[in-house]
Amino acid sequence: MVQSKATIQVNTKSSCTTAINPYLFGHFVEDIRDHMEAMLAYPLRDMDFESEDVAYRGLSGSWRPYTNGKSTVYGLEPAAAYHSGHSQMLRIYSDDNAYAGVSQAVAVKQDQSGYALSLYARASVDIKYVLAEIVNQRTGEVLGQVRIDLESHDWRAYDVRLQVEQACEQAEFRLYVPAEHPRWLDHVSTGMLWLDHISLLPSGSAGNVRREVMEMTRSLNAGMMRLAGNYISAYHWQQAIGPVYERPCLVNEAWGGWTSKYFGTDEFIAFCRELNVEPLICVNDGSGTPEEAAEWIEYCNGDATTPMGRLRAANGHPEPYGVKYWEIGNEVWGPWQVGHCNAEQFAERYVRFAVAMKTADPGIRLLACGDDKTEGWNATVLARAAEHIDYLTLHLYHGCPRFGMNHKTPGEERFKAIVSYPEWTRETVSHARTLIGSSERYAHVKLAITEYNTMYYPNTIRKGLPNEHTLEAAAANAANLNEFIRSSDLIEIGSFSDLVNGWLGGCIRVGDYYADQFRGKSADRTENALKVYGSPTYYVMQMYANRDLGFVVESKTDCASFGVKGPATGPKLDELPVLDVVASINKDRNKLTVFIVNRSLEEQVTDVNIGEFALSGTARLTEITGDHFESFNAAEHPEDVVSSIHEVSVEHSVVTCLLRPSSVYALEVIAPHES
Repeated sequence: MVQSKATIQVNTKSSCTTAINPYLFGHFVEDIRDHMEAMLAYPLRDMDFESEDVAYRGLSGSWRPYTNGKSTVYGLEPAAAYHSGHSQMLRIYSDDNAYAGVSQAVAVKQDQSGYALSLYARASVDIKYVLAEIVNQRTGEVLGQVRIDLESHDWRAYDVRLQVEQACEQAEFRLYVPAEHPRWLDHVSTGMLWLDHISLLPSGSAGNVRREVMEMTRSLNAGMMRLAGNYISAYHWQQAIGPVYERPCLVNEAWGGWTSKYFGTDEFIAFCRELNVEPLICVNDGSGTPEEAAEWIEYCNGDATTPMGRLRAANGHPEPYGVKYWEIGNEVWGPWQVGHCNAEQFAERYVRFAVAMKTADPGIRLLACGDDKTEGWNATVLARAAEHIDYLTLHLYHGCPRFGMNHKTPGEERFKAIVSYPEWTRETVSHARTLIGSSERYAHVKLAITEYNTMYYPNTIRKGLPNEHTLEAAAANAANLNEFIRSSDLIEIGSFSDLVNGWLGGCIRVGDYYADQFRGKSADRTENALKVYGSPTYYVMQMYANRDLGFVVESKTDCASFGVKGPATGPKLDELPVLDVVASINKDRNKLTVFIVNRSLEEQVTDVNIGEFALSGTARLTEITGDHFESFNAAEHPEDVVSSIHEVSVEHSVVTCLLRPSSVYALEVIAPHES
């Protein structure tokens, strides 16, 4: 392995006067492709029989017939009162002496306390009970079974516990009238069963979120959680509050499929409160109105005497949520966005929304949709609306498309392009800084990077594992975070895209599916649907957010350089330092943290000189590395890239670190106590 020598000089006596905001390390929840499916704990799909009969005539979406009756009939009928989707009808003929019901493939955990099984059903008077069970599809072994007595001919809700004796990745849920049920004789010799909701929720879930996802997210110490994305611009918040049975089933107009009715405002706030993070909500400025946005604020922040506050209290939440941060507009400059318009139109719209929303709660902070590409957008928006703007948002996705690279590009060339991420961010932020500094009217405006991540090949057609999850991507994202920290006087909010699965794969991964932007989930399914693990960037985000950061201090790096052949427009990329470094001292000025990203494919023997801060002692070096820059974590090998901690010596004010290729480090030094 080739080694190079580098030095880093840190001046702990200098510091920026602006504190590094913990919201810089936030995350992003978006109802996109399999994000909600992966984050939420429900193993069943089409729980409200919302889909059409795609595979089997008369059966909704993911449901399959479970019967040995030659005459059993299935049909989709209107939903029960106050419900949406369809009701699922089954007609069972007595002469068949058969069992009949519905089934669905699921992956289940062992659950001795029992999955919460909720059912909304009605039946003809001759059907007295149904059985619900979980069965191993391969062996036929029944892993759990419960009887549900049907007490009424009319619609009723039934709630029981279904114990599961062992975990099973390839299981089947069945709900059916058993063959041993006494036969019925009526004028048409049939029994009728209608279903309008079936859900399973494991006993260990955190609300309706997977416990493993909740705990992994807790470890991220996110600071802020954003609810937003393209789907928001056609999202009407009142359709996702109140009893979930009564919430409508809605097509996700941005991404296809269904918008999750099981993760609305109250569930999002509960998620944030459980994690002790600040919520950031993006309002619908596409098909929505200023009045609707103002009512959303009143629902979250108004006391129980206000109209929307009373509605929140009626839904079981009497105390105001106190949501402070609200975003108006998500990528409005993009033609894919509902409500797409030009900068002048958006500025006028933004002012109308801002006035209505501030009237509802004068204490909120507002984020306005900015753009990192369209010339003149930001200048127009600030010129027309600056007094109403607290933050200007940017979305900073970086990757191969801007270099004209694809899967045929040599790996080392692609690597250099990907890890040039901070240079692109620096140029974009520099333009924004110049604009904000051009007028006293803009001086109060800060930046919020409400989406960012790496992107590789055109991500609408994928084959194999997407590269977004590599060690290389983690190094690029870490270097980008370094740039955020260097610009922390202006950048106060960051939201990594996405939290779980989603279109770029997610910080947290659930299962072995890979969701493509337009093509849905990959066809292959192995035996890892229950596996929850972190991508390499998960460990980067965890590393950065869990440090004791206060203020940026000066650092100077002497190291080798590299170059990238970039496009005609963009930053100069001909001489970039292989080490991307930023240093911070905590507010008590007794702890130094130096983040170092090795952006080369060679080891770097690096001397970090910390001056008088500590002459000798022991420091802690947290390392994120792997065997190769294309190493990645997967359900089959979830820990190929993780973080590890090493003790290193401080000798004569110098810490010598061996930095592996394409790797990320946090060096922490605590000042010795004065005697």
